[in-house]
Amino acid sequence: MLELIPAEEPHVVALRASGRVDADDLQQAIDAIEQAKQAHPRVSLYAEIDDMRWMTFTALLRDLGYGLTQIGELSHYHRIAVVTDRPWLRPLAELENRLFHPLEVRVFPARERAGALAWIRHLPEAT
Repeated sequence: MLELIPAEEPHVVALRASGRVDADDLQQAIDAIEQAKQAHPRVSLYAEIDDMRWMTFTALLRDLGYGLTQIGELSHYHRIAVVTDRPWLRPLAELENRLFHPLEVRVFPARERAGALAWIRHLPEAT
């Protein structure tokens, strides 16, 4: 399940993954991201994923498909904060940080949730 979490800043899409994530769950997150992109020139994402157990195959395909469509839209994204204590996610986030520049991706341990939220709220000054 993906649960949308209320975010204090309108440019932030926040979610919590738990249990099994299916394609319908993922579509809700995609819809929230697309709404935020329409309302704001730069969007940041916040994700808590420690309680996620698995993702259905159709959810995985939808996630990959959506991700590929966003490669040409990276200028709409600013930061992604991943809050997790699962060590295997850190190398994936570091790879994404290198591949998808100028998007910033950072992993925070669960005990640093407040720091992740503070970091994700920041937007660059308008040029």
